[in-house]
Amino acid sequence: MKKKILIIEDDDDILKITTAILNHSNFEVAGISGTNDIIESVKVHGPDLILTDYMLPGLSGGQIATIIKVNAATSHIPVILMSAYDKKAIAIGNFNYDAYVKKPFHIDHLVKVIKRFIN
Repeated sequence: MKKKILIIEDDDDILKITTAILNHSNFEVAGISGTNDIIESVKVHGPDLILTDYMLPGLSGGQIATIIKVNAATSHIPVILMSAYDKKAIAIGNFNYDAYVKKPFHIDHLVKVIKRFIN
């Protein structure tokens, strides 16, 4: 059974490319451009992993990671944060993400990071 990834990305081109890459890598992928209720989005999509941009309309990727990790029903879901911002700048927010991928990213690197958490 394919592992499910929920991508949260407000740039349509990046969302399409990332979805295609991960589908080709044998993952089941759902993509949304943002959310104000991440717990409801998790209930709807049932992901094994969440890949989220940092800068989003509504909740930021950092806020999404924190909400996921403090909720007992979702805290087990790995959250990978993607951003063009430097990791040190994002670290100031003390968000609870599991991994960070700098944009622009290399396809092989992104897949390798995801596979650290799900196979």
